[in-house]
Amino acid sequence: MIAHARLYLLALLYCLLSACGGGDDDGGNPSPATTGSLAVTIASLPAGSNAAVHVTGPDNFVRDLTQSGTLTTLTPGTYTLAATSVTVGAATWTAAPASQTVTVSAGATATATITYGSTTLALAAVEVATAVNPVYLTAPPGDLRQFVVERAGRIRILQNGVLLTQPFLDISMRVFTGGEGGLLSIAFDPRFSTNGYVYLYYIGTDQNIVIERFTLSLNPNVLDPASGLVIIRIPHPNFQNHFGGQVAFGPDGFLYLGTGDGGGAGDPSRNAQNLNVLLGKLLRLDVGNASVAQPYAIPPSNPYAGQTGRRGEIWASGLRNPWRFTFDGSQSIIADVGQDRREEVDIGAADAAGRNYGWNIAEGAACYNSSSCDLSGLTAPAFDYEHGTNDVNGCSITGGFVYRGTALPELAGRYFYSDYCAGFVKSVLPGANGSVTEQRDWNITGLGNVVSFGRDGAGELYLLAGSGKIYRISRK
Repeated sequence: MIAHARLYLLALLYCLLSACGGGDDDGGNPSPATTGSLAVTIASLPAGSNAAVHVTGPDNFVRDLTQSGTLTTLTPGTYTLAATSVTVGAATWTAAPASQTVTVSAGATATATITYGSTTLALAAVEVATAVNPVYLTAPPGDLRQFVVERAGRIRILQNGVLLTQPFLDISMRVFTGGEGGLLSIAFDPRFSTNGYVYLYYIGTDQNIVIERFTLSLNPNVLDPASGLVIIRIPHPNFQNHFGGQVAFGPDGFLYLGTGDGGGAGDPSRNAQNLNVLLGKLLRLDVGNASVAQPYAIPPSNPYAGQTGRRGEIWASGLRNPWRFTFDGSQSIIADVGQDRREEVDIGAADAAGRNYGWNIAEGAACYNSSSCDLSGLTAPAFDYEHGTNDVNGCSITGGFVYRGTALPELAGRYFYSDYCAGFVKSVLPGANGSVTEQRDWNITGLGNVVSFGRDGAGELYLLAGSGKIYRISRK
């Protein structure tokens, strides 16, 4: 009797260990008999390039493919493959079919083929409006309006292709417009939909840099002119140029502003390398709890926070005139206007604190000040370009944005820029460690002086010309 009991227990133990009773052969994973596979072939793309195929299916299955491959242990059912176009060099490679469905059966391998064909993508600048000295265009994410900044001190709303008569805000009486002064940019608070805050970067009548916050009135198309709260004033004595001009929120929620070196040729006051001065810098402020008593706080993670003889507001130094900068995901991109020879673009991690971009020791990647040209410890630009004889290549870079819209999916991830003198429209594809590839001139002509780029609430890009014309970048 005892022997029979032992045999029964041994048999029961064996059954449990071997998953008898119809369990999965691999101890819980679906068996090949109850699942299927999907072999995806991606054809005709140039060697070394990546496709963009989005696969969805039963049980919330989601997978992105960049190369041919086989998806295994799939729940039987219908799978959808959506393939988007990709840009390689000067050509756009379009997928066919762009969308297809495939049925996966248990114990079988279904197949799908996506074939890419190339066409040349061409862009055009489509005129959408004319304003008075427009210098910036922006909008909160998802907003169908475009907010146009006019240098004289007005913010206009472009709605359905029409500039509204009533300004969003008019502070003309408080703005110095001599030299390179004016109302230069605005930034919507990340929580604009709930707090109604908008931040302005302008040059006051005393020629100092002013960052001021205004609040939306009960009318969604008008800021309350009496709601102004000055966040910071930065002295800018002696010269009427190199005011910088960009204010923007970073991915960390802090407010950034790019200040010029104070003006004059060659940074005569040596501001850009002076960590006790706020000029020639990228500043980082916490305005989350701004009040009259304390309009901003210095984030403890700022590189010089709490250090004697160094301003805690500084995030990066060594800038000449960062007229425009931007953030894209975890990257920051700064277009810094050069002196007489070179224009530069600095690309790096957005959370990299304390970088020194070199001015006035270096201009672009080359030495500027031969008496102090030690480039060690300086952050070299991702790329730069020479002016050339008679400024044939340009004279003053106009930084733009990384394209993240939907109208031109082939352009995703490309950083666009121009030059005030040359009037071209070019792009590069930022990569890892500040590298760039796919440098391309889009051969858009007739723009004249390109003052600034703009980006609307859908991520589409605009060009603002010295003529006052506003263009949207579109497919030709």
